[in-house]
Amino acid sequence: MKELKFIEEILKKKKEKIVDISDRIWEFSELPYDEYNSCRLLTEALEDEGFIINRGVADMPTAFTASFGNGKPVFGFLGEYDALDKLSQTAGCTERNPVVEGKPGHGCGHNLLGAGSLGAALVMKEYLSVNKLSGTVIYFGCPAEEGAGSKQFMARAGLFDDVDFVYTWHPASVNRVQSDRTVAIMGANFKFKGLTSHAGGSPHLGRSALDAAELMSVGVNYLREHMIDQARIHYAYVDAGGVSPNVVQDRSLIKYEVRSPKVAQVKELFERVVKVAKGAALMTETEVDYEITMAFSDYIPNAALAEIADEAFKEVGAPKWDEEDYNLAKEYLFSYNDSTIKSIKEYITEEYGEERMDEILDKPLDSEVHPYEGNNIKYVSGSTDVGDVCYAVPTINFNVATACIGNVGHTWQMTGQSRSSIAYKGLLTAVKVMTLSAIKTMKNPEVTEKAKDIVLKQNGGAYECPLPDSIKPPIGKY
Repeated sequence: MKELKFIEEILKKKKEKIVDISDRIWEFSELPYDEYNSCRLLTEALEDEGFIINRGVADMPTAFTASFGNGKPVFGFLGEYDALDKLSQTAGCTERNPVVEGKPGHGCGHNLLGAGSLGAALVMKEYLSVNKLSGTVIYFGCPAEEGAGSKQFMARAGLFDDVDFVYTWHPASVNRVQSDRTVAIMGANFKFKGLTSHAGGSPHLGRSALDAAELMSVGVNYLREHMIDQARIHYAYVDAGGVSPNVVQDRSLIKYEVRSPKVAQVKELFERVVKVAKGAALMTETEVDYEITMAFSDYIPNAALAEIADEAFKEVGAPKWDEEDYNLAKEYLFSYNDSTIKSIKEYITEEYGEERMDEILDKPLDSEVHPYEGNNIKYVSGSTDVGDVCYAVPTINFNVATACIGNVGHTWQMTGQSRSSIAYKGLLTAVKVMTLSAIKTMKNPEVTEKAKDIVLKQNGGAYECPLPDSIKPPIGKY
């Protein structure tokens, strides 16, 4: 308990700075790999606190590390700060009201994530200094989680090689140490090349790249029946070849992403998608080329770290909500359409029990810490580049409530809540939980060794990036 009291005392002094940084990153709302203002803000804040900054790591201008201290253990916190396109929204507003129509917004709360991990690094710096302890704390500035990622490139560059353990968190609608696993993912751009011609006068002379892209989509749709239940395939047209229907399109560009529980399964499914693309090109007498743009490994919670993290979270407790928070959360909850609210009610029944439905709908903020499920081997269908960190170094992720129960991520509702009293309370709770977990882990070196053994069993002895060495961060291409 004395460690928690120390954390709270330091946090009182740092609270205003942490919240202000979160708000400013929210205002910047910068897209993946373009987070120059957010990166500058974070590095300057850390530099002012005595951290040594290493900018532009792993060939990414907006990636960095900031370290303080010396000796072992070496531990870190992961920070993200990229936004999502088209999700601009006025802070705290419960009706759709963009700050600037069509502009990005923090619809996944990465402003909170980046500031919260920074807060944990600052508190740990004070803990090491005041107690004159050996140890090195590192803030990992990780851009573009919503894009092609950064952590796999950072892991490939060896930035986690000498690190003993890593903690991170994510804004959520529930309080718990994440026990669910996430799936691996691989993405690529498929570019078809054809031949233009007059679509009315001489269509027989044209070879349509747009036809090829559409036939690829048809083929992939038939492929969906013949893949495992946990797999997913997504696509988006980037270039349909022009806006003139009387011209046979000689080019098209379509982006595909493939998900599956394990990297090996993703690679196998991706190769089947490539074969479909080649078949589409063959049918249309066009040419196809593809470029892999991103890949994340699956995330597996480290069971050894999770035990300590669960203990720390219970000691800290859930955020302390008041009536104003509950009322705001209720307005956000009922801003969703009827279909989404129906789905949220199903989630409430599953998570809290049907008998608590009225209670939760009236006060839709998670006020408890849910226990870590050690035997959980379930994969959720989302993906994150934190997966690559967990294969390189013992890693655990916390979910901390910063939004209403049932909140849907990547929505304007999430953007609005990410700069509110609800978000601030979740943010500061995350700082406490990560810091207390790190202190407890420092005091139990046998846990670190056990956690490292788990990583070795996962990866066979060394981290292997799911991307070929030739693939570089797609700076300016996303």
